[in-house]
This record gives sequence, C-alpha cells and structure tokens, in this order.
Amino acid sequence: MVRTGATLTDESLVGQPITLTNCDREPIHIPGLIQPYGFLLCLDPRTHRVVQASANTDQLLGLAAETLIGQDLTFLFTEERLQELSTQWFTLDENQRLQGVRLDQLATQPYFKLIQHRFDDLLWLEFEPVQDLTVGPLDMPSLNEALGQMLGATSVKEFCQHAVRQVSSITGFDRVMLYRFAEDESGEVVAEACRPDMEPFLGLHYPATDIPQQARAMYLRNWLRFIADVNYAAVPLVPVRTPSTGRPPDMTYATLRSVSPIHVEYLKNMGVQASMSISLIQDGKLWGLLMCHHESPRLVSYELRDLCQFIGKTFSSLLKSKEQAEIFAYQLHLRETQARLFALMAELPDFRRALYEHTPTVLDAFECGGVAVCFDGERALLGATPNPAQLNELINWLHTNVPEEVFYTSSYARHNTAGVQIRAVASGILAISLDRQHRDYIIWFRPEVLQQVTWAGKQQKQEESRNGEIVLSPRQSFAAWSQSVENTSEAWRPIEIEAAQELRLRVADMRLKMFSEMEARAAVLSRLNTELERSNEELDSFAYVASHDLKEPLRGIHNYSLFLLEDYADKLDEEGVEKLRTLIRLSQRMENLIESLLQLSRVGRLEAELRPVSVQAVLAEVTDILQVRLQETNTTLVVEGELPVVLADEVRLREVFNNLLTNAMRYNDKPDRYVWVGVAPDGLLSPRGPVPATFRTLYVRDNGIGIDPKHHENIFRIFKRLHGPNKYGGGTGAGLAIVKKMIEKMGGQIWVDSVAGQGSTFYFSVPTPE
Repeated sequence: MVRTGATLTDESLVGQPITLTNCDREPIHIPGLIQPYGFLLCLDPRTHRVVQASANTDQLLGLAAETLIGQDLTFLFTEERLQELSTQWFTLDENQRLQGVRLDQLATQPYFKLIQHRFDDLLWLEFEPVQDLTVGPLDMPSLNEALGQMLGATSVKEFCQHAVRQVSSITGFDRVMLYRFAEDESGEVVAEACRPDMEPFLGLHYPATDIPQQARAMYLRNWLRFIADVNYAAVPLVPVRTPSTGRPPDMTYATLRSVSPIHVEYLKNMGVQASMSISLIQDGKLWGLLMCHHESPRLVSYELRDLCQFIGKTFSSLLKSKEQAEIFAYQLHLRETQARLFALMAELPDFRRALYEHTPTVLDAFECGGVAVCFDGERALLGATPNPAQLNELINWLHTNVPEEVFYTSSYARHNTAGVQIRAVASGILAISLDRQHRDYIIWFRPEVLQQVTWAGKQQKQEESRNGEIVLSPRQSFAAWSQSVENTSEAWRPIEIEAAQELRLRVADMRLKMFSEMEARAAVLSRLNTELERSNEELDSFAYVASHDLKEPLRGIHNYSLFLLEDYADKLDEEGVEKLRTLIRLSQRMENLIESLLQLSRVGRLEAELRPVSVQAVLAEVTDILQVRLQETNTTLVVEGELPVVLADEVRLREVFNNLLTNAMRYNDKPDRYVWVGVAPDGLLSPRGPVPATFRTLYVRDNGIGIDPKHHENIFRIFKRLHGPNKYGGGTGAGLAIVKKMIEKMGGQIWVDSVAGQGSTFYFSVPTPE
C-alpha cells in the first residue's frame, strides 16, 4: 500500500480488473498504460538511455519498443540536435516543457510536439504527431477581452460563466461546465456553455463518490487531464515496470497517461467521446473543475490545452478576491441596513419601536422569513413567525437550554423535537438575548428549505447482469432526481452572526442609556420645570414686543410713507417715487414676518387641545372663508370621498387647511386650477416608514407648478422660499414651517410628493379617536 496525496492506493491492483468495489483504491498514478494519440519514451536521467517505451512506437515510428530499450536517442535525432536536448534535461522538473522537433533519423523525417518533464527519477519524453488543428488559430484580442471580463466580473457566478465561455471558445467542445465542490465534496454545475440542442446540466448535483480520493489528490498536482477518444485501446509500456523500482513509473504529470477504465465507462454512459478537465484550486484545496465534453472524438492541440490550463490557473488566482468581494458586498448591505436602523433607534423617543415600527426594521437586518421582538413584556411579530403558543415554547427552551448571548442553528428540530412543528417557518433560528432573566429576545426565523437537490443519476451504485453474473458498474442513467433535506434552513453566515452580536450590544447600550436618562430626568425634573416657566415668560415678552413695540413703529413708517406718496408724489422725480414705494413694500413685508414669528411662537408654546373633529366640517368652514379667492383664481376644489372624524385641535387643523389651500391657489400658473382633498389609503409609507394604524393620512393635491424633489425638506424650514418675494403673490416663507409645527403638536407628520411642473401632493397624518 502507498499513499498518494491523502489517499491510500493499492499497488497490488496494477494489471488487475478494476470494478466499483475496488476503484476507490485504484493506483491511477501508475497504470503502466498510455493513450495512443502519441508515444512515450522514459530515459535514465544519468545515462540518457531508454528505460521504457510505449508499445505503439512500431505503428508511429516503425521501430518496435523492445528494440529501443537501452539505446540513446540517436535513432531519432542527429548528434547536434541530441546535444541541444540533453542540455535541457539537466534543468527539467515536473513542469512540462514543450517544443517542436523533427525526427531526422527516420526516413520520413516526421514532425512531432515534444513534451518533456522530469519525475520519479525518470526523464519523460512524450511525442504527439503534428497535424492540422481541430480549432482555428488563437485569437489574442478575443482572449484579452475574455480575461478582461473575468477580471471585471462582479460576482462569483458571473466569474464562473466567463471562464466556461472562454474555454468553450478556445477548444470547441460541445459542452463546458464549471463544477463546484461543496463541503461534503459533492459537486454542483454552477456555470455551463453548451450547444443549443443539448440538454443543460446547469444546476445538477453529483455525489462525492463520482471522484475518488486518489483522483482528487492527483488533480491537486496535475492541473489538466485530456482524453481524445474514450474508445481508445490503452497502450502498455515496455517493460510495464521500471527495472530500478520494480513498479510502473509514477505518471502523475504525464500528458498521455491512460485513465481509469471506470472513468472511461462513466463517460461512455453519458454519451461523451472526448473529455478534458482542468483543476480549480484555492488555498491548496480543490475548489472545483472545468469539465469539457464532446460527443465525438476530438484531438485538441497541446498548445490550446495549455492555454486552457492558463485559464484555470488565472481563475484560481483570482477566485479568492472574487469571493471576498462578494462577501464584502453582502457585508456592506448588512452594514448600511444596520446603520439606518441604529440611526432610527437614536432618533426616536422610544428606541424599541424603531426595531419594528419603522423602515428598516430588524426584519430587514438579514435575509429571513420573520422576526419576533420580545422586549419588556411586549411582543412584536413581523413576517412569517410561529404562533404565540409556539413562540412561548421556543423562548422557554432558549431560557432553559441556551446560556449564550447569541444562538443560531439551521435546524432547530435537531436541538428540540418540538422544532418539527414550526419547521415551515422556523427551521432556522438566530436569537440574541437582551435579558435572560426577563426572557427578552430578538429571534429571526428562516423557513425550511426542502432543498430539492438535483443529482445527476442516483447516488447509489447500481447493479447489472454481465454474462449471468451480478457486478457493479457506474451509473447507467443520468435522469435527475431530488433529495429532500428536511427540517433544515439556509445556513446563517458568519457575518450575519457578527451583525446580530453587534445589534445586541447596541440595544443593550440604548437600554442602559434609557435607564440612565430616566434616572437623570427624575433628578432634574424640578429644575427643568423652572427653566421651562422662565422660557415661557421670555416667549411671552417676545410676543408682547413683537405685537406692540415693533409693530407700532413699523405701522407708522408704513402710513407716513403712504402720506408722502399721496401728498408729494408730484414734487418728486420718478426715482424718488419708486424709493417711497419700495419703502412701503419693505415695511409691509417686515410686519408680515413679525406676525409669522409671533404665530410660530404661539404654536410652540401652547399645547394642542385634541378632541374629535369632523374634517368635513372644518374644510367646509375654510372653503367658505376662501370662496372669493377660489373664484378669483378660477380654482375648483374637489373633495374625494368622505372625510373622517379625527382627534385634532380644531383651530390648528383649520389653519393647516387654510395654508395648504392658499398655497395650492398661489403656486399655480394654469388657467384652470384644481385642488383635491381626500384620505390616503392605509399602508401609505411616509419618509419615516409606515404610518401607524392609529393615524389617518389626509392629502391636499394640486395641478400647480410642483416642487423639485431636492427642495422637499427645505420648504418646511422657517423663511425658506423657493421663489422671489414678489413672485406668485409674495409670501414670507413661514407658512409651511407653521403648518409642520401644528401637525407635530398633534402627534402627526407632514411630507410632500411632487415633481417640478407636475403639481404637488401634501400628506399629513393626524390621530384617530379611540
């Protein structure tokens, strides 16, 4: 017994029949046979004389293999050429070296491709006849473009597809597949390029037993294997065993090495007549294979095979960076979602509600089916989750059996038999403990994935009758079948576990901060009340000054300017008259600004008196007040549907409608102006997420000039105008700021949906009566 890589092989099987009962021990590295599309000479590295020769030299050279043993290569080359070759032999290793040669000493002087390497204390000289290529000349610009595509691939899937397309283009094989190994060494076809009329193998899975361990070990050492015709008759070496070792030579790096008869039969059962495979290696492990199949014999030149090996090595060298980039992209998505969630937690008065009431929620944190937030005796369920009784059982199980702060599994049923009952929604569990004593958890659920794993043919080895005896053979049918994996979800990724731990720490910090703030708030409550009383007095003083001390002189300036204009206009030139008119406009504008400040101050100081109010009645009052203005501006007011009863401050709600309707008439340049008022449908998303179910959302829509989206937030700021002071009838720029303050005092929010030139829709939410 000898070890090849990490796999035991049995040298006693050399020359013995290979079946499915012993193929896992077949010494494939020492078959003592070659494929017949070339011939082989093994030389002693010291004497440079032939030690072994393939038996087909008689057909290819007219020289029997037995007559070549012990000779130097003067029967093939001139002394001068032989001297050139022998100089190279001292620098050879297991890596193959190609050159073209002419066999000058033969009568026909044929040309051959000579592939040389040194291994197992032998010089290996493999000769392939020069003949017309089966594919066209290498297109370097196309190869350069293809490699550029591989470099630019943004995902592993795209990267694999570029690789199979390039190998298909180079070789002309009917089918080229990229076969990726899983952790259990089974494989899946993840990329494919094949003739349009062929049945695709993309997505098919194959069991690990398809590729024995000794073959996998060889694939790590020799990057490329090629079979020109599966129906070949293997050519033995003469002698089969190396005289110095007493065993066949190790053909791990030989191009012409004959392959396992089991593998040949396997290919025949697939209808494959020619084959090539290229190893894909990552961190010293076999990651996958590039598999090439052809439905007729195909001799691909060594140069093109070598180029395909270059593609495989390039793929292998870039693979880790592509996988890392894909992981980083998902990690970036997780981080961005988490950052938005943390921002909401910091912004909202009760950070707990940010976990499930606004977008994004903890449901968006990972790819999952549902989530349960169990916090301070309250529970919020999002997505597909177990029912309350099942959730109680799960929480009790976590409390009793899981001391860790983070617990995750892709098969909860393997830990707890009760998990079978909830596998449809919760085969996979990711739970973070917020407070084990009070059984506070956030739990994410992943549903059972009845992974219909498609395998090419049955996994079990089949039996068939040969000459009346039952023997094992490779799978005769490649009809797909499915193997279901029960009670199992998609696995949780390490970066998801890390993100869950980070969320747990952030919630713990916010919770601690909340408790600390509550204590601090209780300690300084009296001081805050005192400061609040003083602030209210200062605001009252400001209101008094604004309404009396400032407005009175401004009114005097305004009136005296009017008197001057009336009495002395004929004594002033045109420039003086215009300056007086400007003074009148400025004084009037300043008085309006002070009035707006006063109104804003009142809104901020006074608490809203909420009571049930009929929106229909309030709108009717505002419409009556604005009736003349509606007629003057040719504006039609349309009430869409029945307006509800809401919980609001009637005076402030009236002001809101008055301001929004006035703006709708003012900022409109259409000859026929329209304003629509109605109730928005449930489930409407505001900038802060879904509007709570205890609120109704009203809207005021117009067909006016619209608002560019970049200004949607600015318009609610005090004294922020998008137009000149005299355009569209003037205005102080304080109206929407006052409306926003009024809506917020009633517990709601206001936002706009608008595009320049296409009208505007102002939405505002108000609470509903219990």
